[in-house]
Amino acid sequence: MKYTLETARQCLRRFVPDDAPALFELNDDPDVLRFTGDGPFASVEAARVFVEGYNPYDVEGFGRWACIERETSAFLGWCGLRVQEDGEVDIGYRYLPRARRKGFATEASRACLAFGFEERVLPSIIGRAHVENAASIRVFQKLGMRFEEAMDFEGMPSVQYRMDAEMWRSLR
Repeated sequence: MKYTLETARQCLRRFVPDDAPALFELNDDPDVLRFTGDGPFASVEAARVFVEGYNPYDVEGFGRWACIERETSAFLGWCGLRVQEDGEVDIGYRYLPRARRKGFATEASRACLAFGFEERVLPSIIGRAHVENAASIRVFQKLGMRFEEAMDFEGMPSVQYRMDAEMWRSLR
């Protein structure tokens, strides 16, 4: 399997149809979806159809990547960059309950920021989270992103954090 990014504990790669059961499990967790506005997949097959149609990698040059634990080869969740409807590039992540509170999201997000700023030469990357999603906000803060604004995003009270290329270089 070809990996796009590697960290000390994770390998990040494109989604493949075999990820469908794990993605179904991930999006079937009410805690995962509580702050997203997304609904669960109707079935493993629906998750497979999603994966088969998901291809921002070739269009945008990046996307959300499956996060695989190096030690066990287990699917942990996903992390990656996406171009949003407003043209902003955001960092996003979701992890299975067994992988939470272990620093995986911060580790993978840092690798994604490096990719965005150093490989794709992006001018800035944002992170958006529901105002009550303390775990995601902590990740943004650990990454060195700065609070930008409170906002309504997709009908939910949210906050937006940002890092620009100059900030990234100063943290390296």
